[in-house]
Amino acid sequence: MAFLTEYGMFLAKAATIVFAIAMVIGIIVNASHKPKAKKGNLEFTDLSKHYRQQTEELQQRLMEKKAFKQWQKARQKSENKKGPEQPCLFVLEFNGSMDARETESLREEVTAVLAVAKPEDEVLLRLESGGGVVHGYGLAASQLDRFRQQGIPLTVAVDKVAASGGYMMACIGNKIIAAPFAILGSIGVIAQLPNFHKLLQKNHVDFEQFTAGEFKRTVTLFGENTEKGRQKFQQELEQTHVLFKSFVQQHRPQLDVSRVATGEHWFGYQALELQLVDEIQTSDDYLMTKIAGHRVYKVNYQLKKGLADKVGIGSANVLFHWWQKLVQHSWQR
Repeated sequence: MAFLTEYGMFLAKAATIVFAIAMVIGIIVNASHKPKAKKGNLEFTDLSKHYRQQTEELQQRLMEKKAFKQWQKARQKSENKKGPEQPCLFVLEFNGSMDARETESLREEVTAVLAVAKPEDEVLLRLESGGGVVHGYGLAASQLDRFRQQGIPLTVAVDKVAASGGYMMACIGNKIIAAPFAILGSIGVIAQLPNFHKLLQKNHVDFEQFTAGEFKRTVTLFGENTEKGRQKFQQELEQTHVLFKSFVQQHRPQLDVSRVATGEHWFGYQALELQLVDEIQTSDDYLMTKIAGHRVYKVNYQLKKGLADKVGIGSANVLFHWWQKLVQHSWQR
């Protein structure tokens, strides 16, 4: 039994060493190669066809055989009258993370749609985001603004949440629709960080930081924060908030920005009263109103993951997750 125990410990240690070596190699490979443009696949899904197939399958189950054939003929005749010159409705989806990394795919999707869209066409963006970093969501909003610059109508649908940076994107739309209990607004700026200076000082650990420029670093995680640095950091937050309010006011001039730019959020019904949105409607309902008169296509750009991403970063993420669990457990104890 003692032998089996020792052997098991040996295998565990060996596996840990091999895993650590693989992670290090992956990170080195990822860092040593020059960054290349990530390639992906652009997919177009015909939602009109999908809707027709669903309707036909349901009618076939509900109708008798003769009645169903008559319904098919009538429908075919109606389709022939419409012709191929119906305007298009392009459906995009943006489910935003904190760093807005989905903007890379959004850029490709916007470019693809603009290459084929006509002024009579329309874009529907299904948006879901609680916000994140300013520069990331600023770029995402700029991508959507390309539609307005080219005269392509943009409707933004919020079924769950478009807050902070998410609402920065939403306000670009020529029209904003929202589900009754979707969360919108949060037009504000927040920054929070821990400071370990006292903990390091207690354990006799020195922290040194070298900068050139008085406000190169205003607040820090490990050094002693000064009142002057805090004031400067607060000033930067206020300036960002002013820019945010100005951006929203520019794209939705009907808004009373002083009333809604308090950092609060509202549900769909309340947002309608405040003119944060134009209509209470889900994205599914909106699509149903458009399906008869438009050719509806979902546009999706899917990025491919490289080997370095899968091995190096993936391994690092796993270890980081384990480390978080360990730290959490130690604090609970």
